[in-house]
Amino acid sequence: QVQLVESGGGLVQAGDSLGLSCVASGRTFRNYNMGWFRQAPGKEREFVAAVSWSGGRTFYADSVKGRFTISRDYAKNMLYQQMNSLKPEDTAVYYCAASDPGELLHRGGAIGSWGQGTHVTVSS
Repeated sequence: QVQLVESGGGLVQAGDSLGLSCVASGRTFRNYNMGWFRQAPGKEREFVAAVSWSGGRTFYADSVKGRFTISRDYAKNMLYQQMNSLKPEDTAVYYCAASDPGELLHRGGAIGSWGQGTHVTVSS
């Protein structure tokens, strides 16, 4: 499977913006659906956003729709997530994930690879 490493987390204030990055290595990046999940303290990991292996379709959780934007760069094997208008409830560890084309990340499809996670803290 592909190896994933996230970066870009940090401490910000409510209303600020923050960008996350994820670099993929080991396998052909364009063969995978890519996405972001998050896990807040005391809560289960939840889907945030995904982009299809072709880059033609994106999916978002209702809680982030209109505020977060997912994108991918095939030349750099990179996945990005731009987060705007951050809220304290966005505080979580954010994980990059990859799945085979037939496994839809926004529909609970099987995750093939996880990153180690990056912390995002939004203060009020």
